Amino acid sequence: MPASTHSRRDVLLVLCCTFTNAAAQVLIKIGAGRMAPDPGFVGTAIAMLTTPALFAGYSLYGLSTLLLVLALRKGQLSLLYPVMALSYVWVAILSAVVFHEAFNSFKVAGVAIIVGGVAVLGRSDPS
Repeated sequence: MPASTHSRRDVLLVLCCTFTNAAAQVLIKIGAGRMAPDPGFVGTAIAMLTTPALFAGYSLYGLSTLLLVLALRKGQLSLLYPVMALSYVWVAILSAVVFHEAFNSFKVAGVAIIVGGVAVLGRSDPS
């Protein structure tokens, strides 16, 4: 595969990784809300295996890690890893949609800064 094809594939894998991370966070939040109050360390470990939302969330983290490994095999860490910051953007959006959390001007500014930063880093010359 030509280098540019690898680069596009790697960026796509990392982008999928950010979506997967955000979905994992939402599922973990949902699962955490279904746990018994003050479960302790052992109770939390058991809940991670027996609460479907928690199990799914941590499974998505595993998938996300696999996607990141595949992308980083041939991709540049300094170019790909900043894209992971987009996870914060997706989590902010999903939190507003799923949990009806407030999306105020500070969150909008933070999202804009993250997207701007990723765009600037993505435009840097890889040579």
